[in-house]
Amino acid sequence: MASCSKILTKTDTEKRLSVPSKFLKSLPPFKGGHAVFFQAKEERGKVWTFQCSTRKKGPYQKPVLSRGWLAFARKKKLEVGDKIEFYKARDQETEKPFYGVRVEREIKILGAVIGCMNP
Repeated sequence: MASCSKILTKTDTEKRLSVPSKFLKSLPPFKGGHAVFFQAKEERGKVWTFQCSTRKKGPYQKPVLSRGWLAFARKKKLEVGDKIEFYKARDQETEKPFYGVRVEREIKILGAVIGCMNP
């Protein structure tokens, strides 16, 4: 299903996660407001609640994840250069759709990338 991924910047790891505008299409409806809450399940099963908000004024929406994001980033010890991915999937047993979140961190030895891990 639909997904959105990003390599994290310093602002993403310390303040808020800016996401591409195309990510908005996969979220629940904003219903005329400028923010929406959604839950995403990580691969180990923990469910996180995030708030995605957009600018109230101006020509560009500039969506960001604010509430819930820093707690997630700190718990996962996210660093600049890590990759975050949000995706929509279906539960194999119930067929209900859900949002998932996954983090990948490159493993480097002497500057060479030898693989990735999920923190």
